[in-house]
Formats: sequence, C-alpha cells, structure tokens
Amino acid sequence: MPARRHPTARQVRLGTELRRLREAAGLKATEAAELLGTTSVQMSQIESGIAGVSEQRVRRLAANYACMDADLIDALVAMATDRTRGWWEEYRGQLPTPFLDLAELEHHSTYRRDVEFMVIPGLLQTEDYARATFSSRVPNLPEDELDLRVRHRVQRKVILDRPAPITYQALIHEAALRIRVGDRATSRAQLVRVLELSESDHITVRVIPFHIDGFGATWTPMMLASGAVSRLDTGTRDEPHGLGLIDSEAQLDVLRTLFRRVEGVSADPVRSRDIIHALSKEL
Repeated sequence: MPARRHPTARQVRLGTELRRLREAAGLKATEAAELLGTTSVQMSQIESGIAGVSEQRVRRLAANYACMDADLIDALVAMATDRTRGWWEEYRGQLPTPFLDLAELEHHSTYRRDVEFMVIPGLLQTEDYARATFSSRVPNLPEDELDLRVRHRVQRKVILDRPAPITYQALIHEAALRIRVGDRATSRAQLVRVLELSESDHITVRVIPFHIDGFGATWTPMMLASGAVSRLDTGTRDEPHGLGLIDSEAQLDVLRTLFRRVEGVSADPVRSRDIIHALSKEL
C-alpha cells in the first residue's frame, strides 16, 4: 500500500496498537518485519500509520505476537480495512487536523462522555452559542474560518441524530450554565436546547452544582469516547496548541476514575433538569 502523507488519528492509533502488541511479545521491529517478509522501514511505517496494512497482515501479526484477544483483533482489522470518507473530509485543508480527528473519532464511537466547567459541551451547542464561543477567540478568527468552525461544530451533532445514535452523557458545571457566552437570548435558547436534548433516551445531562463541598476532582474539561473494545477507548485533554488525544491505558484509567468522581457528586438527571429550567427562567 502507498505511504500516506497525512495519516488520520485513527490510522495512527492502529499503528500504535500493533506496536504495543509487538512490544508485549518482546519482538523488535526487524523481527516482526521478517515475519511479514518485509523491511524494517515498512514495519516502521505501518506502526506510525504512514502505511496501511491488510486484514491478512493484521491477523498474521496478531498470531505471531501471541495475541489471544479475538475481539481486539477483529477491532484492529476493522480499523485497517475501514475506507470511510465521512462528512468531515470536506474540511480537510481548511480546518486544523484535530477538528477532523475528533469528528472521525466520534463517528466510530458508540459511547461518549463529556465534563465541562466553563462552556456548554460542543455536541449540545446551538449554532448561535457556537458562534459566540468561537468569536471570543484572541486573536479574532477571519470571518470565513469562523463560519467553517461553526458549521463543523453543528455537523458534529449528527452522531446524536442518526438512526443509531451514540449514547451520550454530559456532566456540566453550574458555572457553564450561568456564564453568558453570548447575549441573554442566546444563553436562554442554549439552556432550552440542553433541556430538550436531555429528554432523549440516549442523552443524559447531569449538573455539578455550585454548593458541592470539597469538589476538587478536576477543573479541566474531559472527554472519553468508547472504542469497539475498552482497550481502544480514547480520551482528550487540553494542551497549549489544541486538543491532545489520550490512548495509554494508565491515562485512560485516570480519566475513568475522574469521570466516576465527577458523576458521583453530580445531581441526578431529573434534579439537573430542574436546575437548568430554573436558570432558563432567570434569563
């Protein structure tokens, strides 16, 4: 397969998981290459996502690595043979790559969790609220790029509206509900939108109230998206130059623990709707 100039995060993740299997088997890249009858350069490209890999090769590598996890192997095969060109591809070369990687990640996930403290989670934002959010960036975005980012954010919500929607849970701090990102009308419409979505069977919204004592679990926005198997889950963290993807098991365990702690202090869904409804009436 020809080398890719710009592998996606999903393609890089496949290579990363193949490398982890090799390392767990105690094999060097040169040894793995010999098992495939290829070169160490080609093996390096496979493990970095630059080169694609066939189903046959994935299964041969898994067998030689003594991987006994059939579900994981099938999931890796699905990643290797996936030829999806989703709606996000229209933004390639126009928006930063992390925007595309996030949309692709969401498309292939079945479960998604968000924790937000200062703004409404992107998947729940109205178009006006999203525009107000991106408009507050310093320095200001050119109008055409602002429009692209807003349109991309709105399109991401397809995962909540499709015939087989993703299961979604949003844990939102009361501060994010009270802060007026836009004007009064924009803020009220946003709260009403959150209320409407929270009535859906596949969407759960829970509020973290101000009055919680000793809440210090985290003040950093978090996201956790499910993979076909738990080993392929992906999280995110804020970094100085954008969104960073988390895929190491140790860091994912930390994220899962933090999510459980935040969920534990959050109001239940019914009480959360009461809080949001009361706040909307204040606007």
